[in-house]
Amino acid sequence: MKRATQAKRTTIYDLAELAGTSASAVSAVLNGNWRKRRISSQLAERITRLAEEQGYALNMQASVLRRERSKIIGMIVPKYDNRYFGSIVEQFETLARKRGLFPIVTCTRRDPELEIEAARAMLSYQVDCLIATGATDPDRIGDLCGAAGVRTVNLDLPGSCAPSVISDNFGGALELTRRVLANCEKEFGERFPLLFIGGRGTDHNTSERIRGFRAAHAEANVEVDETLILPCGYAPEKAESAMQQLAEGGPALPRGMFVNSTISLEGVMRWVRRSGHYAKGVPHLGCFDWDPFVAMLGDHIEMVRQDVPGMLHAVFEIIDSGTAEPKVVHIPPIVEKIG
Repeated sequence: MKRATQAKRTTIYDLAELAGTSASAVSAVLNGNWRKRRISSQLAERITRLAEEQGYALNMQASVLRRERSKIIGMIVPKYDNRYFGSIVEQFETLARKRGLFPIVTCTRRDPELEIEAARAMLSYQVDCLIATGATDPDRIGDLCGAAGVRTVNLDLPGSCAPSVISDNFGGALELTRRVLANCEKEFGERFPLLFIGGRGTDHNTSERIRGFRAAHAEANVEVDETLILPCGYAPEKAESAMQQLAEGGPALPRGMFVNSTISLEGVMRWVRRSGHYAKGVPHLGCFDWDPFVAMLGDHIEMVRQDVPGMLHAVFEIIDSGTAEPKVVHIPPIVEKIG
């Protein structure tokens, strides 16, 4: 048998050569002391990026030798133009300042490369902790921060290598679907499967909401129509396009729907009004999201309000306790009728 040749382990001297700087500068960046050394943020970011690309594992014993804390806490979010994420950012900043921390927030538009770029930049500014909110790949961010000795907490979407705080997506979807099914039966005198639209089928939140959607149908003895489950993404245009394609390919659409966010709801309502498909009456809707302006659409909508204060208090409890255990904390959402 041939023994596999072990790959040469990357050292700080290798990183120094790649970055065109000294080994001491590399060590200062990886240990969080680069500001004291007056190293530029551009060089610090380049070294951090090279360390990740080369699979360099920081000596954690060295990382804890940092004697100064920046008191900077970072957060990445996928969207700003959404009441849910806007509320998260606002309350995060308030809670951070109450603790004497300086918050930095950036939007990454659900782009995994932008998420990593943002994480690298925050590491170069020596954040004490990074909150990854709605990240497409939280474990990649967690690994990057872990190599630099910086703590991470996942919010909204869970990861496997850091603590996570999320809504109880299954429980919220179960109750929301129950209510829409009951509203449809009350008005139309019969039970029928609902349409599920919006979200990404690959992410944890959407898959758990679909699971709750299915469970509520089973509970009501209503068979789920698989052609009516459309995790087409979050953009309004995608929801509008998915509904148009569904309408063109078959009979009339259901008179009840589960919409996975207010972003998707925008596309749903646009299509409903433009298509004239529901000329005899607006369908009953359930939306796993919340916005008070939806009340202007009428009283046929049930909504899930995610408990943002509860979620952020749980995040800061994790930070304050110092725990790094990769457990998932589920915060129950609030289901309420609009109008």
